Formats: sequence, C-alpha cells, structure tokens
Amino acid sequence: MKQGGEDVRYLFLNVTAGYGSTGRIAADQCRALSAQGHTCVLAYGRMAANCDDVTTVRIGSNLDNQIHGLESRVLDNAGFGSRQATRKFLRWVREYDPDVIWLHNLHGYYLHVGELFSYLRTCGKEIHWTLHDCWAFTGHCAYFDYVGCEKWKTGCHDCPQKGTYPDSILADNSRKNYLRKRTLFTGIPNLTLTVPSHWLEGRVKESFLKDYPVEVIYNQVDKSVFRPTSGDFRQKYHLENKKIILGVASVWEARKGLKDFLELSRLLSEEYQIVLIGLNEKQLAALPAEILGLPRTDNVRQLAQAYTAADVFVCPSTEETFGMTVLEACCCGTKTVVYQDTACEEVAKAYGGIAVPRGSAHLRDAILELTGGKNR
Repeated sequence: MKQGGEDVRYLFLNVTAGYGSTGRIAADQCRALSAQGHTCVLAYGRMAANCDDVTTVRIGSNLDNQIHGLESRVLDNAGFGSRQATRKFLRWVREYDPDVIWLHNLHGYYLHVGELFSYLRTCGKEIHWTLHDCWAFTGHCAYFDYVGCEKWKTGCHDCPQKGTYPDSILADNSRKNYLRKRTLFTGIPNLTLTVPSHWLEGRVKESFLKDYPVEVIYNQVDKSVFRPTSGDFRQKYHLENKKIILGVASVWEARKGLKDFLELSRLLSEEYQIVLIGLNEKQLAALPAEILGLPRTDNVRQLAQAYTAADVFVCPSTEETFGMTVLEACCCGTKTVVYQDTACEEVAKAYGGIAVPRGSAHLRDAILELTGGKNR
C-alpha cells in the first residue's frame, strides 16, 4: 500500500450503495476517505440512494439480479449466479487498478463469488472484508442462532432454514455451498476481516474463516443526521399524549422480534403507543389496532425525527451482528431496551441502555422502569 499522504485508490463492494444500513456504511466510508484526499469507488449490485456525492459503479443489471434470484430460488446457489456480469465488472476492476479492495455484503443476487475470489487470490492487493452477517461461513443462511443451528461449525447439510433468505423453494444445496465457500474464501493473501461486534467475532473464530486476522470496529452513524431532531412526528400521528415505544427494521422477519412486539402490545396500558417502522403491506394489514405500523423509509431525517419523538426504542432482535438502529436511536438521545447475549447489548450498554432476558414480559418491565408507566 502507498505511504501516508499519497492518494490511495479504494474499491468498495456492497449489494447496495447508500441504501439500507450496509449501503450507508459503505457510502460513508467512501466519503470519509475521499475527504482525506483518496480516490474511492463504490461498486454495488442492486440499488443506489442518497449517495450522489459518491462515485459508484453498478455490477450487472436488474435482469441479472432477477435471473440470479430465480436461480437461487430453484437451485439454492445464491452467490454463484451473475457470472458474466461479474466477469465484466472484473475487467473494469483491472483497468481501475485499486490499491485497496474493501468487501461488504457479497450476497444479494448480484455477484459470482467464485469469479471474484479467483481474482482476489492472485491480484496482490490489500483486501478487507467487513462481515455484516454470517452468510460468508454457512452453506445457506445469513443467521442461525434463532433456530439454534450449529452445522456451520463443521459442515452444513440438510439446512433447517432452506426457506429463509436467500430462500430456495426446491433444492437444498447447503452442503455444496459450504464446501465451495470454504475453498474459495480461505487462504486469500493479504485479507483482513472486520466485524462490527465481539458477538460476530466469536462466531467467526469458530468458523472456517478463523485463520484470518479479525478486527472489531463498531459501526458508526452520521451524527450530523442522527442527533436529537425536532419534528412533527407526534402531531402527524396524533400521539401528543402517548408514550411512544418505537421499533425500526428494514425487513421485519421473525428474528427481528415482530412477535415480541405483538405480545408486548397486549401487556402495555393505553398510555403507551407502539410504533413499528419498516413493515410490508401484508404485515401492515395484519397488525392489531394497538400498534401503529408504518412502511420502510430511507429518509434519514424522518427516521431521526421518529427516534427523537420516541420515549423508548426497543430492539427485540436475536441475531443482529451489530444493531445499527440501536445506535441511531442512542445518537438521537432515546432510551433503548435490547435482549441480553446479543450484539445489540454491546451498543445499548455503551449508551446507558438496558439489556433484558428474552421475552415480552421482560421488555415491558424495562419500559415501565424507564418511563415510570403503569402496568396494564
């Protein structure tokens, strides 16, 4: 790598650019390094937003994404489609000739990891890989704690989560995927792993990636955006006299704790209003009257206003590798409640939040403690 003071050429790879938590993280890295005088390009596969000030290159097209996704649904080969799109991208990479290659999420139906890692193995570049989940060392899933699966430690097979992202409706290719990933992802020269929590570090050290150096670097948010932010959130939804309990997710899956919020709504008195942001149309239609559901938004100012308006931010997720929404809420000055023995606990406790045993009754007790509210 070039010496200090010289312009270093960086290439970042992520499924999105400026969109979602990992897309914002990658874009913010580009901004920070560009401000130091370095050259940065963010290559992405599916969506770009809120990053007009970042130089981006798209890998493939919408059609490539759709074909890759369809193959994955049938063949269970996520990460092994988009071969031609990846080869075309790698021709561009050789022309750009970066000094440092920084990987983020490689799954998401946009990249052929076999083609990519064949290049990385011999390119001679400094390589960093920030893991945001566990997909890199499993045969299928991105998370496994929710179902208590430990096959990833010795070799995946007969996947209990074949139907979860990246879901397959037919084949179970988890054994082959595991072996291919182990062969491809190990033994890469000059590669350093970065993880956002000690929780994820512990799992990496039990996986086939254990021989790489691992750095724990907590994710950061733009504190010029995520800070106490006044707005009309309470007035807009007629919540002036309510104690707001907020939950935010980009996708509300079972592991995110939606069921816990449904149970919590039956345990809190009418002085409280649960607000959930990020629900899809089907989830919105099925919500009980006690919960105010809102669709996903990538308007970060609106998110900051919602965090600020809330009395308590609750994250009952069991499988976060960091907990970006927890950090965002903390930076907006909002009290937080999370579950013990999760990565979110590391974030919440750093800002004075509360970690409780799993279960909606424990969440309720913490909320009452923080707000001085009454039990139902």
